Amino acid sequence: MAKILFLMTAADHWTLADGTTHPTGFWAEEAVVPYETFKAAGHEVTVATPGGAVSPVDKVSLDSDEIKAALEKATELREPIALTDVRLEDYDAVYVPGGHGPMEDLAVDTDSGALLTRAVGSGMPVGVVCHGPAALLAAVKDDGTNAFAGYRVAAFTNEEERINGFADKAKWLLQDRLTEAGLTVDARTPWAPHTVTDRNVVTGQNPASSGPLAVELLKQIG
Repeated sequence: MAKILFLMTAADHWTLADGTTHPTGFWAEEAVVPYETFKAAGHEVTVATPGGAVSPVDKVSLDSDEIKAALEKATELREPIALTDVRLEDYDAVYVPGGHGPMEDLAVDTDSGALLTRAVGSGMPVGVVCHGPAALLAAVKDDGTNAFAGYRVAAFTNEEERINGFADKAKWLLQDRLTEAGLTVDARTPWAPHTVTDRNVVTGQNPASSGPLAVELLKQIG
C-alpha cells in the first residue's frame, strides 16, 4: 500500500486582470477520478491544503450525479491537513488536481512549492493535471531556478483557456508562465485526453486527462 499526498487549493475564487473575482476551487473530476483509481488499487490518500482549509469545489464541475456521489464518498477531501504539517518522507507520491483555484494560491504558495521541489528532487512520483501545474511555478530552488525546469509537461493550454472564455480576462496564462519558467509544454488537441511522463513527473492537459494520468502515476509508484 502506498501513501499518496493530494496537494489541493484552498482558494474559492480566481482574481482576474480587471480585479474582479471568478468563483472557483478544484475541478471535481480531477480529484475524484484519480482518488477512486488510487483507492481501488489499495492505496491511502491524504489531502493537504494551505492552512488546512477544506478545498472548495468549483460548482461548475458538479455536472453529473455520478461526480457528486463520488465526491461525497471521498471523505479524505473534507479532512485536510495543513501544508506546513506535511512530512514528505511519509508519502510515496504527490498529486495536484486542477481547477482555477491553484492559479490563485498554489502558484505562489511557498510551502507547496517547497514540498514539490523536495518531491521532484528526491525522485518521488509527482502527478499534476490541467491547471494543477500552476503549483509548479512556486517550486523555486535556492538558486532561483524552477525545480521543474527542463521537464516536458502537459497542462491546460492557451487555446483551451481561449475556448473557455478566460484567455482575455486572466492576469496570466498557465502555458505561458510554465514556458517562461523553463518547462516545455506539450500542447495537443483541446479537451482530448493527453498525458506526458518525463522521468518521475506525470502531467495531464485537461479534465479528460485525469483518469489516464492516475493510471500512469500508479505505474510510477510500482
